[in-house]
Amino acid sequence: MPLSDPVPRVMRHRRAITVEAYLREDGLWDIEARLTDTKPRDIPLASGGVRPEGQPLHDLWLRVTIDTRMNVVDAEACSDWVPYPTHCDTIGPAYRKLIGLNLMKGFRKASRERLGGVAGCTHLTELCGVLPTAAIQAFAGDVFPVRDNSNDLRPVEAGEKPPYQLHGCHALHLEGEVVRKHYPRWFAYQPEAKIQPPPTELSLEPSS
Repeated sequence: MPLSDPVPRVMRHRRAITVEAYLREDGLWDIEARLTDTKPRDIPLASGGVRPEGQPLHDLWLRVTIDTRMNVVDAEACSDWVPYPTHCDTIGPAYRKLIGLNLMKGFRKASRERLGGVAGCTHLTELCGVLPTAAIQAFAGDVFPVRDNSNDLRPVEAGEKPPYQLHGCHALHLEGEVVRKHYPRWFAYQPEAKIQPPPTELSLEPSS
């Protein structure tokens, strides 16, 4: 369902973030993110001058190249439009620090540690946060198989792990209806770490 009808309002700013994924001829993948900031009016710049309506305040690009195990093997960034030309747009080479990280293994935290604050661009570093789930979506059906598991009732073997997506969000809670119906062999599976019940099942009784 859509959002509720808003009260009368005037649009003052637009930020757009897009992510595209490409399978390369060499078997690697490019995950390419872009951030743009625009306003429906002329923008006075603190650096002097005015950015005319229709021209972006920010137009930033970030590309990581990954293998099928989500390892970052190359990275680059560029800043086509910035509020402080010749300053903001010199940080691109710093994003090569993403090389060697893995999108599925603490990538967001590691990218902030390497490129947060004055070590990077606020908005390029923000873009790092959208890369892991975008890559997962890109891999679905190509790298990660997508199949109907509803009839798979085999017992879970020792050392076997559930599919990566299970227990990663409220809909795919291991004790939830989606897992019971579509991943029955993993329903109520108990990993080593204690599973927290869904919010609706939390006890409201005060602790003693």
